[in-house]
Formats: sequence, structure tokens, C-alpha cells
Amino acid sequence: MTTLSRFYKYAALAPMVAMVMSCSVSAEEYLVTDQAAYNEAVEKVRAGDVIKLANGTWDNFEILFQGKGKKDNLIRLTAETKGEVILSGQSNLRMAGEYLEVSGLVFKNGHTPTSEVIAFRNGKDLANNSRITEVVVDNYNNPERYETDFWVMMYGKNNRFDHNHLVGKRNKGVTMAVRMNTPDSQENYHQIDHNYFGPRPILGSNGGETLRIGTSHHSRKNSFTTVENNYFDRADGELEIISSKSAGNKILNNTFFESRGTLTMRHGNDTLVEGNVFFGNDVDHTGGVRVINARQTVRGNYMEGLKGTRFGGAFVVMNGVPNGPINRYDPVIDSLIENNSLINSDNLQLGAGSDEERSAPPSNTVFENNLIYNEDGRDVFTVYDDMSGILFDGNVLGSMDPPEFTTGFVHEHLKMSRAENGLMYPQAGIDAGASRDLTVTAKDVTGVSWYPKTEPTIEFQSGKTISVSSDEGALFSAVQSAEAGDTLSLSAGDYVVGKFLKVDKPLTFKANGNVNLSFERSTLFEILDGGSLQLMGLNISGKDAPDYKGNSVIRTSPYAMLQNYRLEVIDCNFEDLDINQSFNVVSAAKGTFADNILIKNSNFETVSGAILKLDTETEDYGIYNAEYLTIENSNFKDVEGALVDYYRGGRDESTFGPHFNMTDSKLTNVGNGPRNKSKASVHLHGVQVTNISENTFEKSTPFLVTHTVSEPKTKIFKNKFVDTAAPRVVELNSGLEPTAMIEDNEGLAP
Repeated sequence: MTTLSRFYKYAALAPMVAMVMSCSVSAEEYLVTDQAAYNEAVEKVRAGDVIKLANGTWDNFEILFQGKGKKDNLIRLTAETKGEVILSGQSNLRMAGEYLEVSGLVFKNGHTPTSEVIAFRNGKDLANNSRITEVVVDNYNNPERYETDFWVMMYGKNNRFDHNHLVGKRNKGVTMAVRMNTPDSQENYHQIDHNYFGPRPILGSNGGETLRIGTSHHSRKNSFTTVENNYFDRADGELEIISSKSAGNKILNNTFFESRGTLTMRHGNDTLVEGNVFFGNDVDHTGGVRVINARQTVRGNYMEGLKGTRFGGAFVVMNGVPNGPINRYDPVIDSLIENNSLINSDNLQLGAGSDEERSAPPSNTVFENNLIYNEDGRDVFTVYDDMSGILFDGNVLGSMDPPEFTTGFVHEHLKMSRAENGLMYPQAGIDAGASRDLTVTAKDVTGVSWYPKTEPTIEFQSGKTISVSSDEGALFSAVQSAEAGDTLSLSAGDYVVGKFLKVDKPLTFKANGNVNLSFERSTLFEILDGGSLQLMGLNISGKDAPDYKGNSVIRTSPYAMLQNYRLEVIDCNFEDLDINQSFNVVSAAKGTFADNILIKNSNFETVSGAILKLDTETEDYGIYNAEYLTIENSNFKDVEGALVDYYRGGRDESTFGPHFNMTDSKLTNVGNGPRNKSKASVHLHGVQVTNISENTFEKSTPFLVTHTVSEPKTKIFKNKFVDTAAPRVVELNSGLEPTAMIEDNEGLAP
């Protein structure tokens, strides 16, 4: 037999041999019903095997999934039915080995006992060439608000995280991160795609990023991570939505919907940011892209309706620190910014952060063929330093004049229209801006199909209306039985409340007639985790409160609260809050956070404490108690403490708030009490946005504004001062003259 004949003979036999071998090592499927059975199965799995967790709730299950599959024959861990296996209590997932895949699981009703819910490692043993897909992590939070943990931590190399659903990260810590702390996790080529990053509420502190790639310590190493076709839905944790802290990454075709903050190239060089879409819809602090470091490429991105300012603007090019340490800001060098569209967005910042330290403006950088259009013609440019290091060329402006600091911009009369992909484009012949072929990543192509993308907030008065009489105990019983969004309609009468009204869901208390409320405990309303409170038309007296120091009408839980609350006081009257010292209207505890506090059309008289005590986060870590505080058309008389003690300490630049707005209100004899430590009628420390206008201050202590960080915006105008000293504004850290705008006020000495 010739050699060629023998070759064909063995070639013919090969498929039969392969079939025999395949039968002898056929894949196994293990349906396991408890943790012991799982542990037994995972010891036996080989390439191609599948472990299925039986439907149901698995409490306190720390899954270790490890093994060595093959490129075309993975080892899989999945659910008997996707979405019907719930990991609760103190559960987590660690995977280590090669060619592994996990799918179909849901983490909720608990928190990880370690620092990670999902980790691509087991100790020093890493996962490589592995995948997590169609997994849900839903409000799986450590109960301590400022205890740090992470939901997903990627290690190893060549891993993929796709089509997952992450929503409701409330405690401190990045939602998802790529770690590069060893060479085995650098140059990793990870793929992060088609994930739904659902709403993340405001943290009120640093540490609320949604996605971070690397850390400053290894930021000059290449990661080569690709982030594409993800949907970031109201990812509001802090200033940085995506924080790229490594080199060589690609961030492509993601959608950012009403998300506060920016896609930030915080550390590392050679990153590509292309084809991303930002829909701000005029929501406060929505931002776009922030450029830092060398050889960055930002092209073909679309930004519409973004309202962010300074570091959180629609487009921000930073100043850097010359020869700075690895954890600071490297200068923008040799970068390309082209064919981006900024539509009806407020701020394009150049040289942002310029100061004595950040003294290096961008250099050898090109800014070309970008489209900038605002239908109202407002000027979007803020230039903080010499921009001669940027070549501006071929940029098109609509409805605004070219900036004076450079050439390279032309004014065109643009006729904008919305295309089928939902984006705005000018008339034919204008080639600047994002591509007309840009495909927008829609929410429904991300995450999983079998788990709902629900709204995060239950609105006031969205449920049923419950009639409540003034009979003893009726109000307490109604609170106990009410559901989220319900309205308690209080019939006319006098109510003496003998128990704490504990509010653990959004509830409205609304007067139906003349309603008078008094209370016999140290507080009337206690807002617990999950609760929000709206009061409408009530008359509230402290005359029956116990004769002790430190009572409150409304207080938060004394323990840390994961869920942000809302408080609205509308058309209400408060009086006789002076049974003893330091009787406050609202007292917020440490570790609690309000998205919004509103006082409107209300009256407060005879109060021995403060109206709003929001000053418990005193460690100067940049933490505070409330994001927005608004007072409208209200009166305050004979208040011994401050109208508000509002405190945010430290110099951290990762948050946008607090915000304080007071209009059309009157203060009479406010702040003169002996226990008012601030000696101010209004005490604002570290508040970043302040508007005090068209108010009257009579026989009150002056208000005190202390600027601590960033570029706070304080406006005090068109107020009337009667027997009240001028406001005091202190620049605590900058060494500058006071930057507050104080003008058109009546009664102040010139």
C-alpha cells in the first residue's frame, strides 16, 4: 500500500474514531438542588459539562465555580430556568479557571459577604477566556451606606461580560470594575458589551462610579478593554459614570440616558472614545466626555441636551499637572477630537481645572470637524488657559458666533432635523459632527429579556387615597396598612398622636379640611429606609411633645439608610416647637441622604432649634445629607437656631451638590438663640450651588456661606435686609477674594 493510500485509509477512519471518543467522554448535565450537590458536581465537571441550579431561592450561597473547559467546549453554570434562580442573603459568585460560562442567575434581597458580588477570581486563581451573560444584580447592597463593596470585578484575561442587568447600586463602591493589580490581569482584552446599567441613585460621596477600568496605581499599563453597546440609564452615582484609568481602551457606541456626570478618561493614554450617544434631556448635571492624558481619540460622539458644568460639562478638555504623580492629572498631549456633535448642550470647557498645580494646557492636539449647535444661540465656550496648543479646524457653529480666542470655527445657518436614528443633523452639505449612519444602542437590546427594567422611583400620590378620621389610633393604623404611593386624606379635626409614625414607603399626608396635629413622642414622623414623606395642608404643633431636649417634628432613621428619601412640606403651619431646647423641625441622621427637600407656602413660628438640621457628616470626606434643598414663599419667625445648617466638608471634587435655593420667603428674628453655634440665620458650608433671592431678612443674624472646593456658584441678589447684618462669605481653601455674586440687595451698607 502506497503512503498516499494509507493516508486516505486513516482519513476515512478518523470520523469513526472521533465518534467513539465523543461517546466515551460525552458531556454531562447536573441538575442540583442544594449546595452540597453543587459542590459535588463542580468537583467532577469537565469540558462541555453543564451544572444547572434548580429553580427557587438559594440563601447564603457562596458559589465557587472553577474548572478547565476548552475554547469550543465550555463548562457552564446556569439556571434551570433563567430568572427563576434567586441568590439571596449573603451570596456571591467566584469563578476561576479557563473557558467557563455563567448565565441566568439573579442576585437580590441581600448583599455579598465579601468585597465582591461577582469576581473573576478565587484568591490568586483567576478566570481567563470566560464569560458571564444574562445575570441580574438588583439592589443587592450592603446595609451600611458607606461600607464599600463592588458588584462585578473582572480579573484575568480575555473575559467577556455581556447582556447583564445591574440596577440599584446604593452603597459606596464602583458598580463594576476591571482590576489590573498583577501582570496576569494587564493587557487583558476584556469585552464588556450589551449590558443594562440601570439607575444608580446619587451617592452624595466619592465612590459612586458605574464602571471603572483600572486604578491610578497601574494606570500607565495597557488594559485593552473594550466597552461597547451598553446602556447607562440614569447612572447618577457621582461625577464619573465611566472612569477609564488605564491605557489602550475602546469605549464604543454606548448610550447614556439622563446620566449625571461624564465619560472620563481619568488616567492612561491611547484610549478611543467613538460613537457614543448622550441624551441629557435637560436634566441637571448631565454631561458628556472629559479628556485627560495623552494620545486620546474622541470622535463621532453625539451629545444632546446636556446641562452639566465645569468637570461635568458636555465636553471638557482638562489642564494637567506637569510631571505630576501617577494619581493626578496628566496633560492632554497628541490627542484628536473630531466629528463630534454638541446639540443644545450648555458647556464646552477648555483647560478646565487650571490652577497653580494644574498648569499645563493641552498641546499638539487637534479639534476639527465638530458640530456645535444651540437653538437659542448661547455661547457654550469657557476657556481657562492658553489654548494655542490645540489646532482648531473645520468646526461648524450654528446660531452662535465663533469664539474670539481662536480661528477654526465657521458660523453656518443650520437647519436641524431629527433622523430615523433619533439624532439631530443639519442640512445636506454640512459634514461636521457625528455620522449620519450612527446606530444608537437602544435600551431593549441590552440586559436580559426576561427581567423588567422598572422605574426606580414611586411618585407621591400615585396610589390609592385612604380616608382617615381623628379617632384615637386611626392615623397610626392607616400608616401601617398603607402601600407605596398612597395618600392619607385626613378628615378635619384635632389629632393627638401617641406613637411614632414610621414611614417606610412614599406616603402623602393631606388635609381634608382644618387638620391640627400634635404628638406625644420625641418625633411625629420618622422616615425609615425606603420611605419618603409629603405633607400638605397640615397644622402641626409641638405643645404635647415631651419636655426633653432635642425633639423633632420629622427625623430620619437614626441608622444609615441605603435608599435616598424625598421630603416635601407644602401649605403647612408649624408652631409651639419650644417645649424644651433644640426642638428642630427636620433632623437628618448620619448616613442618610435626601434627593430633594422642598418647603413651599408654609409658616414656622416659635422654634427653639433649627428648621433643617443637615449637618451630621462632619468628617470632611465630601459627604453630605441632601442634594437639593428648596424653600419657596415661606415664613419663619422666632426661630432660635438657624433656618438651615447645611454641611459638606472636605475638598473632594466628585460630587455636584449640595444645592440650596431660597426665594420669596421672610425670616424674622431667626438665629438669635444662645445655642445657635453658627451664629447665622442660614449656615451653608461647602454648598456648591446657592441661590438666595427676593427674600426679606428682619432682625436676624447674618447668614454665613463657606466655600470649600471646586468653583461654587453663590448668588445673593434682590433681597431686603432690615436690622440684619450683611451676609458673610468665606473662601476656606482657595485663598481668593470671595467669589459670591452679591448685588441688588436692599438695606446693606455699600
